[in-house]
Amino acid sequence: MLTVVGVLLVAACLRPAITSVGPVLDRIGAAHGFGRGTEGLLAALPLLAFAGVSPLTHRLALRLGMDRTVLAALGLLIIGILLRSSGGSVLLWIGTLLIGVAIAINNVLVPAVVKRDFGGRIAAVTGAYTAIMNTFAAIASGIAVPLADVDRGRGPGHDGWRTSIGIWVVLTAIGLVFWVARMRTVDSVASQGIATVPVMSRSGSDHSVWRSPLAWQVTITMGLQSTVFYTMVNWLPSIEADAGVSPATAGLHLFLYQAIGILAALAASTLLGRVADQRLVASMINIPILIALAGMISFPQLLSVWAVLAGLTSGGSITVALALIGLRTRLAADTARLSGMAQGVGYLLAAGGPVAAGWLRQTTGSWTAVIMMLIVLTLLQGAAAYLAGRNRFVGEPVTG
Repeated sequence: MLTVVGVLLVAACLRPAITSVGPVLDRIGAAHGFGRGTEGLLAALPLLAFAGVSPLTHRLALRLGMDRTVLAALGLLIIGILLRSSGGSVLLWIGTLLIGVAIAINNVLVPAVVKRDFGGRIAAVTGAYTAIMNTFAAIASGIAVPLADVDRGRGPGHDGWRTSIGIWVVLTAIGLVFWVARMRTVDSVASQGIATVPVMSRSGSDHSVWRSPLAWQVTITMGLQSTVFYTMVNWLPSIEADAGVSPATAGLHLFLYQAIGILAALAASTLLGRVADQRLVASMINIPILIALAGMISFPQLLSVWAVLAGLTSGGSITVALALIGLRTRLAADTARLSGMAQGVGYLLAAGGPVAAGWLRQTTGSWTAVIMMLIVLTLLQGAAAYLAGRNRFVGEPVTG
């Protein structure tokens, strides 16, 4: 039981520190004198950390052991949240960077833990932890503005946004405690992590992963879905604000966008687990967000409807991307390598999304160009997911 609970709690900690920022990004920017471009860079900083740290995580886990590395990342996440919410501009940037590093490590290792501990139930467990991840991502964005308003209402000296982005240190501390308990109770061989399990060889696979077309298809799938997700999470409240929607309502819509993704994640995992070839599921999951993005341009008065539709793709596409990392590899070591590659390169792509969106909005004076960019990226992601969905394995010769 602790094995499952530990994984789910780590998953719960992977998004709130990021999704709590979007609804109060305007307030953070106003407090520090940031323009739209700088706000976009702040939103993109965790993704840049993902890109830089993810390819190195496998080697770190080889040295420390997979479970110990997850534990260290949870501790680093606690430090990052505290720094970001407690000081001036310098600590804001440092804390945000540490948050990105910590989440990057666990982003990479959770799929490898699932491959190691739940090898026969990859799709089901991936769906469960993705649903939990989406649940807490949605809660974080949904309560960000109300929390900020409550704290600011206490009087001078209370910066409401600090509370709404800092409160997630509590959840992370709970996750850390449960992970320690898990490490003490799991099988002694499994708990040693990838450094000591015989099938987790140190040799031979790093270069083959980077040379694999299939690995690149998985990587592009991860990168483009992440680009769309993080652009939406960080800028949807601002898109709605410019359309005359109140901050509280915009936060509610962002909550709906992520909350509906919970059901989509579970549905996608069920479908993925029933077929060996995931091409149809992986590509068709993008249809709802394409309709939603077109609707945002044509019928902006129905933003709540478009948020729900877009959320169907959001929850389903991240489940597909994460599941493909495990489904396209044979061994947990290769899963960790592919996860590092997919999330390293993928989040490097994703980091450009919020920055490009801020620049396009500042340059064109409207959000239409941003939405068109998201439509193009979604189409490309669907094509990559279709190719990655074939029943093949990284490092093995293609037959048939």
